[in-house]
Amino acid sequence: MARYLALRVAQSLLTVFLIVSTVFVLVRLAPGDPAAAIGGPTATTADLQAIRDELGLVGSIPSQYWHFVTGLLQGDVGLSYSFREPALDVVLERLPYTITLAGAATVLTALIAIPLGIFTARRANSSWDVGANIGTIAGQSMPEFWTGIMLLTLLAVVVPVFPASGFTSWSGLVLPAVTIALLQIALISRLVHREMASNLAAPYMTVARSRGVAERALTWRYAFSNSSIAVVTALGTRFAAMLNGVVVVEVVFAWPGIGSLVVRALETRDYPLIQATVLVTSLLAIGVQLLVDLLYPLFDPRVRVGKAVSR
Repeated sequence: MARYLALRVAQSLLTVFLIVSTVFVLVRLAPGDPAAAIGGPTATTADLQAIRDELGLVGSIPSQYWHFVTGLLQGDVGLSYSFREPALDVVLERLPYTITLAGAATVLTALIAIPLGIFTARRANSSWDVGANIGTIAGQSMPEFWTGIMLLTLLAVVVPVFPASGFTSWSGLVLPAVTIALLQIALISRLVHREMASNLAAPYMTVARSRGVAERALTWRYAFSNSSIAVVTALGTRFAAMLNGVVVVEVVFAWPGIGSLVVRALETRDYPLIQATVLVTSLLAIGVQLLVDLLYPLFDPRVRVGKAVSR
């Protein structure tokens, strides 16, 4: 177990380092000049050169990269150009909002998608199953920006039940969380339906029924237990993806999370802020995936994490 953890942590750190290094190079190769974004249209050539000197953008990319790596090893990814604060502090200040939104959407997804998938799997090919399929396909087809705008118009403007933007109270969490969850519910419920239908039709279920096992136990203890690893993996993957910032939803609802921060960083060519965002979100996403792997034995005793090292 300890060896497996050490190996996974080492792999994760290497992955994060490669991701951050790739982003470092790509943002500098992309069109645009941070000095011009800061100086504005009235800045002279001398002004732009002075800004580049101040930001440390005068050297070659390899020399800038070396400076970045030495700072990264000390926990410093640079000063944000637009906020004039350590970029890592700016990202960490926004991080709780994104975690809150992603967590609320994931909980809402699990509470609705899992029972819905089980319900339709137990009633395969019925009118309930057909109706649920139509609903989930519609949920997958609706873009998040459209869903967000519709919910915003109906429940914040026409019928002002919830706040239109920001996070001044917990009621402001409802609309963005529901907007994200609608798509996730469609995806996860179809996965649960597929896994449950496969397990309910398995030969071991016929044997269990012949032994007089109750239908409730067949559904939850047998079928869902064997489907749980796929469901947990899917929920963990979606949660990790949401931690990278649900950009469209955060922009629509003016949510003060990482997604809207990334948009601002890209608009202003704020290299340190982009790098800090990628660093933090990569660490979180990989950490969530590692946690999901460690949870597997709780759902299926046949899985032993320590055996992964010898594979």
